Amino acid sequence: MSLPPATLLHQPTSRRRLTLGALAMLGGLALARSTRGVAAAQSMDPYTYIRTMPATTALGQVPGQEAAAIEPVQADNAVWKAYIQLPIKEGQDFHYTCEFDSAWIILKAFGVDMPLQQQIDLVGIDESIEPWYEERADGVIVWGGEVNDYYCGDYTQNFLARARGNAMKKVFEGAGLSATAVNDRPGIEQALSLGQPVFFKSTVDFLDWVPATWVTPTNARYPVVLGNDHALIVMGCNDEDVVIRDPLGPTSTNGTRPYQYRVAWDRYLEVFAAQGNDGIAVGPAKERG
Repeated sequence: MSLPPATLLHQPTSRRRLTLGALAMLGGLALARSTRGVAAAQSMDPYTYIRTMPATTALGQVPGQEAAAIEPVQADNAVWKAYIQLPIKEGQDFHYTCEFDSAWIILKAFGVDMPLQQQIDLVGIDESIEPWYEERADGVIVWGGEVNDYYCGDYTQNFLARARGNAMKKVFEGAGLSATAVNDRPGIEQALSLGQPVFFKSTVDFLDWVPATWVTPTNARYPVVLGNDHALIVMGCNDEDVVIRDPLGPTSTNGTRPYQYRVAWDRYLEVFAAQGNDGIAVGPAKERG
């Protein structure tokens, strides 16, 4: 396909903090059309949607264990229908490696210690085009590689760099685990009940976003968020909330961000949908199929 002129390229900036300068480059049009602007998100209290809870690593189901096999877990003054033991990763390897950092947590929970480079080797990086974006009459377009199959972009510099869950399946399957797409609440609840943590694409702190469309060289299109893309893990749930494990930790935009918190189902599903309901349930190999 014929791509727009390279003169429209926007300089890489923080994926976690789209600057006012970058927003100005959008001409303000995307924000005018969307109530979910990055500028609005950055001005929001980071605890608008998330609620800190004690980070646990040895409470609940062993990964791969059914919730029915243990007594209901009580944590943070609530009873949880499912609650899986996950390790903590204190910070990301690089600013834009959240997919791999979240994957590391799940792998480690199943006894696999897979460093960043090994994960990258399994997923592969599409270097055919360095992702960039433009503002058009029909919305924000991110021009990038085959994000459903590979990691796309420079994870050391480009805030647009990312991968979808389908690409990250290669990491889990490469470690001998099962990896199954889940795209709704019943699927997530079932996975958790089986002791399968769910890798998914989100926004940072579940805050508001600028909606965008990722377009690949083969004209495949995926709904994405522009400036605060993130990857997280669901480790538990009850009827009201889900429990999240986050590898990001404290940053300049949230100096007290916890590694574990809870968020209401309604907000979770809203953010989940913004990223195309992109989730992967990970379990033991015997669960595959």
